[in-house]
Amino acid sequence: MIEAFDTVVRLIAAGASLLMLLILLLSAGVRAGMKLPLAGLLLGAIAYLINSSSTARALIDYMALIDIASIVTPLWLWLFARRLFEREPPGWMVVSLLFVYVAIWFTANFTDVIKAPGFVINHIVGLALVADLIRVALSDRSDDLLEKRRAIRLWLPIVIGLQTGGILLVELIVGMDVVNTSSTNFAPLQTINAFLILLLTLGAGLALVKPDPELLAEVEPIAAPSPQPQDNGFSPQEKVLSEKLTEAMDTGFYRTAGLTIALLADHLGTPEHRLRALINQRLGHRNFSSFLNRHRIAEAQQILADRERVDLPVLTIAMDLGYNSLPTFNRAFRSETSETPTDFRRKSISQK
Repeated sequence: MIEAFDTVVRLIAAGASLLMLLILLLSAGVRAGMKLPLAGLLLGAIAYLINSSSTARALIDYMALIDIASIVTPLWLWLFARRLFEREPPGWMVVSLLFVYVAIWFTANFTDVIKAPGFVINHIVGLALVADLIRVALSDRSDDLLEKRRAIRLWLPIVIGLQTGGILLVELIVGMDVVNTSSTNFAPLQTINAFLILLLTLGAGLALVKPDPELLAEVEPIAAPSPQPQDNGFSPQEKVLSEKLTEAMDTGFYRTAGLTIALLADHLGTPEHRLRALINQRLGHRNFSSFLNRHRIAEAQQILADRERVDLPVLTIAMDLGYNSLPTFNRAFRSETSETPTDFRRKSISQK
């Protein structure tokens, strides 16, 4: 009875994943960068449903190909979350992780030397990716200006921690032999996991049928170097707040070290959610750090181009503008200008 229920759940979940994959490929509302990890996730879910089923494993001959799609699933999940939260990982890191997963898959399927260590490494890497996903989601939540995405930053770590992190941890504890033989003690847990995959797939389907433009659509860059709120039908509260915000920025409050949106809201005497909406909806910023960087980097450019301050160390400039370290300042400067502060100074001074 339990085995029949398990098979039905897996068939429904696999069918739903295939349908969602088709919708994803045909959807014009999902940006290209999100389609790859989402497609990998859906294929990985199907592969895992097959790979973790003793019935399916007995009927299918191409398990090596299914296995590679299954074990890479945590990587696609991590990459999807990183891109959703606009924290794109370095390319070398993604390539390195892919190499690790392929090496684990190859040794597990075509050698008899390090199967057990490969199983452990696979699960440790997966747990590390889940941990990083949770860290990024929660640590950057205060910087996020999109209310829908702020909500996702709360529930996504819980769901991923319980489902993906939970199954990886349990499999690591019970060991490779129990997982691969589909022990009767482990089978109920696998059925529960298959049911969770079905629920997650249906949830993803709801998001893909009508993609949210704030979360899945292309992010339009902000063209103005230091935009001010535009009075287009402001409510009285918005007008007063925009004037206070403009005054605070004009007097250099953005130089405050460790400035957060909560501190700025407190300084302006306004609820944080109201300030968050103003900066996001009127200025177009999706993260508070990008709003601060527009002001800070604009002043940094003025200082770096000033011949009278040519001997002022870049580190001093960074600290005076509120950055807590030189690498943080360099990353922000490069993100805004596509060059380092030193290169910008050299070019600016030489042109005068």
